[in-house]
Amino acid sequence: MTTTKATAKATAKAAGRSAVAMTPEEVESYLRASMKVQVASIGPDGAPHLTTLFYVVHDGKIAFWTYATSQKVKNLERDARITCLVETGTDYFELAGVSVQGTAEIVRDEYRIREVGTAVTHAMSGGADLGDLGREIVEKQVRKRVAILVTPTKVASWDHSKMTGPPGAGSTNEGN
Repeated sequence: MTTTKATAKATAKAAGRSAVAMTPEEVESYLRASMKVQVASIGPDGAPHLTTLFYVVHDGKIAFWTYATSQKVKNLERDARITCLVETGTDYFELAGVSVQGTAEIVRDEYRIREVGTAVTHAMSGGADLGDLGREIVEKQVRKRVAILVTPTKVASWDHSKMTGPPGAGSTNEGN
């Protein structure tokens, strides 16, 4: 393959990705509409450690709470790099997602843990007010948990419903 053909192919592929990319507003709306995130940290042996958690968007960042003694927290204490994936869809033209690479801030302040935990619990309940019982559940967990806030360094998104034809049919039809 000549350099010109390679450049043309790379340009077409980039155009295909941009055709299915979400706008920043769509990314924010998509993340706010979802509840579960797949979180990857770096394990002690260098292998990815992957878990799924409930989350919220808090102050413009993916936020979740987890047990302070969990493997993911141990990993993030050693290396704060994190990748988060939120994805949906069953059929090819329904596939959509946002991948966020970033840095994890481990929050140990009880007020902030309570704030994130309350928001996550509220989201998990479908927005229902759980009243005193909900506050009691959160309060019992605050001392056992930390909150994690993810500061993005790279965001990738895709929404295959934006495709105008079958995969591989042209530069504007290639997915992620």
